[in-house]
Amino acid sequence: MARSRFMKTGWISLITAAMITVTGCGSSGDGATVNTDPPAQATAAPSEAPPQAETRVVTDGFGEVEIPTNPKRISALYREDYLVALGVKPIVQYYNPMWGKQDYLKLEVPLFDVTGSIEALLVSEPDLIIGAGEVDAAQYELYSKVAPTFRLPDDVLADSRKTLTLIGELLGLSDKAEQVLADYEARIADVKAKLNAAIGDEKLVVLRMNVVDKSINIFGIHNTFVGQILYEDLGLKAPGFAEAMTEGNIVLSKEVIPELDADHIILLPSNGTWEDESTAQALEEMKADPLWQTVPAFKNGHVYPVERSYWQTGAITANGLKMDELLRLLAS
Repeated sequence: MARSRFMKTGWISLITAAMITVTGCGSSGDGATVNTDPPAQATAAPSEAPPQAETRVVTDGFGEVEIPTNPKRISALYREDYLVALGVKPIVQYYNPMWGKQDYLKLEVPLFDVTGSIEALLVSEPDLIIGAGEVDAAQYELYSKVAPTFRLPDDVLADSRKTLTLIGELLGLSDKAEQVLADYEARIADVKAKLNAAIGDEKLVVLRMNVVDKSINIFGIHNTFVGQILYEDLGLKAPGFAEAMTEGNIVLSKEVIPELDADHIILLPSNGTWEDESTAQALEEMKADPLWQTVPAFKNGHVYPVERSYWQTGAITANGLKMDELLRLLAS
């Protein structure tokens, strides 16, 4: 039997007192299914359209969930990008004091501090909460006391197209999702042709400067932020080290820097901006470092500091901004 997620009575005081911290990846199931068949309905007269069911049952990684057929007040923490792509305004936006929020979305909605009390989510009165890898079983149950909660499975999250399609199904916007993806594929084909003409087989890699200790992370071809859009969709070439990586990203040791055969480097800060004094100074020191000067991208001035928030997600809207930036940096 599906678990109804509409009963809040008796849980208000518990939720208000609860604190949640989003850390790491929680447990998840192997997949998700959406039951698009409406529940049994009363027989209608031939001249009348059957009434639309107010709820339906879907299955996520934690089991069956009863959700609204046409949810209107939706929270999709750190997945607001997909709502924006579908023309839906979320009721709150993910915020973490240590990292910030996805500024590129330019949302004018209340922030939900995921390190604080869940009361802020409760008062926003969502009728559907969409969670992801950071939602473990305990947090899932807590969110479920606020509103019906759907946990996106990891195998879906790894693919931006699958994620958009599934969210479109949950919101009753499958046709809109199909159109967004058709436009997305056309955009990819256009940008791929232009980048191929501009740089051919030159190698590009994405690096992230960690502002606390100034260490550098390298993003490999399997990184969920950049792997699919850069190397699969756009056909860009990665340096051998990034291509051989099995991890999504690792700290780049200094010994490896001279072997980093990258012609172009996209460089983002882990948080903050390049205008911050400490980050700007670290960037200048990096450019002057003899080790980094052995890398073709540094020798030839092909290092591109970028705004971080849309480079740290693989979602649809963010990928569109990445494509705009790659054309500006590499093909203009």
